[in-house]
Amino acid sequence: MSEEILINVTPVETRVALVENGMLQEAYIERASRKGIVGNIYKGKVVRVLPGMEAAFVDVGLERAAFIHASDVVSAGGPDSAVTDAPKTVPDIRTLLREGQSLVVQATKDPIGTKGARLTTQLSIPSRYLVFMPEIPHIGISQRIEDEEERTRLKSIVEQGAAALGDKSCGYIIRTAAEAASAEDLTADMAYLHRLNQSIQERISSAALPSVIYQDLPLFVRTIRDLIRPQTEKVRIDSRESYQRVMEFVGEFVVEFSDKVEYYPGERPLFDLYSVEDEIQKALSRKVQLKSGGYVIIDQTEAMTTIDINTGAFVGHRNLEETIFKTNLEAARAISRQLRLRNLGGIIIIDFIDMEDPEHKRQVHRMLEKMLERDHAKTKITGVSELGLVEMTRKRTTESLGQILCEPCPICDGRGFLKTSETVCYEIFREILRVNRVYDAENYLVMASQSVVDRLLDEESDNVADLETFIEKSIRFQVEAFYSQEQYDVVLL
Repeated sequence: MSEEILINVTPVETRVALVENGMLQEAYIERASRKGIVGNIYKGKVVRVLPGMEAAFVDVGLERAAFIHASDVVSAGGPDSAVTDAPKTVPDIRTLLREGQSLVVQATKDPIGTKGARLTTQLSIPSRYLVFMPEIPHIGISQRIEDEEERTRLKSIVEQGAAALGDKSCGYIIRTAAEAASAEDLTADMAYLHRLNQSIQERISSAALPSVIYQDLPLFVRTIRDLIRPQTEKVRIDSRESYQRVMEFVGEFVVEFSDKVEYYPGERPLFDLYSVEDEIQKALSRKVQLKSGGYVIIDQTEAMTTIDINTGAFVGHRNLEETIFKTNLEAARAISRQLRLRNLGGIIIIDFIDMEDPEHKRQVHRMLEKMLERDHAKTKITGVSELGLVEMTRKRTTESLGQILCEPCPICDGRGFLKTSETVCYEIFREILRVNRVYDAENYLVMASQSVVDRLLDEESDNVADLETFIEKSIRFQVEAFYSQEQYDVVLL
């Protein structure tokens, strides 16, 4: 599988595209006016403690106060509780935090919609191969490294390195990128993280309230740290300044990839060259067309994302069950890509077309699992339920692609549909009757959109005449060009 990373940098935003076999799989966007804060470390102030929610709000200098749950406070379960699966007892938040208290926290989720950022006091500092945990004396390893010998080797190197640095109260998580890394690379990473942590601790002691103690790397550098892998063929960057900064990072931390990073000076925009712009536009649509003729409908709401599969124009060749099976298989591949591309998180419900054959259900479920193995975000998936639904969760730390690029429609208020002109006309009739009972007006003026006034004067003209007779007053109409179809006013004359 060929893999390329494209980085488009402008003064206002940075965009990253992960392309596999010529097809866009993931897109990341960071804007200068609204940078992500995940990974940032703050010195904040507790502004409100909420015992009923076992949580508190912390002022870290953002537009909205951030949120921290009792389970995310280190002392809530002791340092070991963060690295075991044992159920932990969450003490009363009032025994952990108090209003006005200063607190060093790290952002684990960006502000999304009306929700503030999510925080933790369990700090972690990532590098290329490791994640350093200053207050958790534990060495973990990525589950994606499956070879037992390699896991043992990596853990032994890190344990020896930690002992040499005297990091007895600290811990590390060995990242997937560390697989096959040399001992020299790992110990160099550990030394770098040790120095960085010392610098952070020094800043904490002298920082004002609230303030930023540590900011994660910009997107185009994080991309090299987190996404570049041995199978990555090329990393193309269309900004010379950003390319030079990336090469400095590569020269210091991932020298083995220096020949894979290149500057793209072409006249044709980099994202146009790989049709990335078109794919991003398609990712903002509800409907995803399948090659067979079927299609997938994706609806993102605040509570969850729902996905529905339809055979559409695909009629198959053998029988109905085979047609449904092939459509569901193709949809499983498309859905896994769309989840990554759209960065959809939280609860996701997939409504596959009902299948009778248990083997078909198993194969479709296995296909979805297999495709999700490529996902950088953590996912959890259930089996096919009796209703033919698959429930899953995908870790959400940042806004989805649609939330970054779009805003709710001011006309329909994000519902995705409008009241018909007929419905609005009947609402106007009821409003006139309601007002007529309360006020003694001589006549009425209805101000509404062009489509509503046209209907009142045409299809509803008989009903308007009957209403005028009933209330014994005349009704005039006036078109307001800037009114949406649902807007209207009834004015007393």
